[in-house]
Amino acid sequence: MESTGRPTPADTEHFDAIVVGARVAGASTAMLLARRGLRVLVVDRSSEGSDTLSTHALLRPGVVQLHRWGLLDEVVATGAPPVRRTVFHYGDEVVPVNIKLRSGVDAFYAPRRTALDPILVRAARRAGADVRFGVSVTHLQRDRDRRVTGVEVRDADGAAVRFEAPITVGADGIRSLVARHVDAPVHWRGTGGSGVVYAYFAGVEVDGYEWLYRPGATGALIPTNGGQVNVSAVVPATRFAREVRTDVEAGFWKLLFEADPSVAGRVADAERTTRFRTFPGVPGFQRQPWGPGWALVGDAGSFMDPIGAHGISTALRDAELLARAVADVHSGAASEAEALRSYHEARDYLSRHLFDAIGHVASHSWALDGLRERLLRMSAEMTRESEALEALDTPAAVPVAA
Repeated sequence: MESTGRPTPADTEHFDAIVVGARVAGASTAMLLARRGLRVLVVDRSSEGSDTLSTHALLRPGVVQLHRWGLLDEVVATGAPPVRRTVFHYGDEVVPVNIKLRSGVDAFYAPRRTALDPILVRAARRAGADVRFGVSVTHLQRDRDRRVTGVEVRDADGAAVRFEAPITVGADGIRSLVARHVDAPVHWRGTGGSGVVYAYFAGVEVDGYEWLYRPGATGALIPTNGGQVNVSAVVPATRFAREVRTDVEAGFWKLLFEADPSVAGRVADAERTTRFRTFPGVPGFQRQPWGPGWALVGDAGSFMDPIGAHGISTALRDAELLARAVADVHSGAASEAEALRSYHEARDYLSRHLFDAIGHVASHSWALDGLRERLLRMSAEMTRESEALEALDTPAAVPVAA
């Protein structure tokens, strides 16, 4: 028999669900499944508590989820400052907006990922999930009908291990191995993407979240733990490749001063406390998030351009939609196809208009007057999203009609 070159797993462990990825989407999905009594395994190739590329702003839907799950107090305890005001800089015009009490939330937060991700992992473990770091998935297992039945991994010691479960969830980011191995179709795709360069600064005077908009270049100031502020400059991916990739620091300052010279002057007087991080830009997409024995959540299934600052909120939302669907299958309340199709429809219902609005902002092909209309539409969509999440606490289902 010809060798495949793959190691032979020493043994097989069985679970009710396997989640690949222990960041926001994966840890949240695992926590919610474990709270419903499922035996859940989570594997992640990174080291526990490590940082990841993120601007980490939580908007209302994300804060609503953490509040509903009983985790918001832990986020507050990290020292992430409450954000009670958002300031929009439209060219030289400054428009402040106070955060109103709605859906039980009167402040936003932007915890560092080194603070937020461990909170979710600890919550998953408290609920009973088995979370293992330093574990890399090498293959998906399938039966004769091509149904996914589990994963093969290399553990932290390099040993090959096989895990089996009725459902394998890919929560492994935009370059998801799970999505690639199941050849998940892309149903929607954006036409462009934003390139982002950011760093953390201490000593920046900031008035809540500050969003900078000027045709051709945008930016953001996001206050976070330890008195630091995440400062980003954002441009279309094509411009990022020309002007930032070869000299990141010079590109950052050039773009930030272009987006708002006054704000850039504030930042220039502060102390940079980290290296610059970059994201070259990827068009947004919506993949089909389920199939026989598998599902996708977070950026693996739905990636919105970072200019919308909605990635974490989307991940927290979809974790609950998916966990409810998987739990219904496990309990026999619905067939796999019925439950996962409902998850897909609910995700798309809550995403489509927001996806389009964020994509337009990411195009940078707008005038400031038209931009305000798009941002108001985004705000209205987030309100609708928050109301739908609150409705999960009642017997009424999330509507899926167009």
